[in-house]
Amino acid sequence: MNLPNIITLGRILLVPVAIWLIVAGEFGFAFLVFISAGIGDGIDGYIARRYAMKTQLGAYLDPLADKLLLVSIYVSLGFLQHMPAWLVILVASRDVLIVGAVILSWILGKPLKMQPLMVSKVNTAAQIAFAGGQLAVLAWMSDATWFLDVGSAVVAALTISSAALYMREWARHMANGTGTKETP
Repeated sequence: MNLPNIITLGRILLVPVAIWLIVAGEFGFAFLVFISAGIGDGIDGYIARRYAMKTQLGAYLDPLADKLLLVSIYVSLGFLQHMPAWLVILVASRDVLIVGAVILSWILGKPLKMQPLMVSKVNTAAQIAFAGGQLAVLAWMSDATWFLDVGSAVVAALTISSAALYMREWARHMANGTGTKETP
């Protein structure tokens, strides 16, 4: 264990706190927890790169922490009907689809070493901005319904594009062992 991994574990421990705050209707505090986790993500990444503290554990924990927080916020907001259920299902299903495809490739003896596609990076940024923005809207701007409509459309389009491109690359790899070898 090193400092970046400890910070990442701290980010994972913030997930139930964020869920609890959302369910309790404390959207302003949930927003602050969300921002704190984002700052922690930047700090742990900087320390790991700057001081050559990257580890295999960290390579798994960091994206896990990101996805746990993001999907938890989407599911919590969807459960409370502050985010459309279809969008929550779309966002969560994309991640399940990609993880399932990677696991299947391992099971079938065609493991896939993966790196993020550019569309996935843009998708993740949009999902983060929308989750944080929706928390802020719920906390401080009750009349910004346009944000939900526009944000949902942008996130949906990027999520579908990202899933389709990953599945195309996965199918190519499974068919003949080629592809860009990229991941979520």
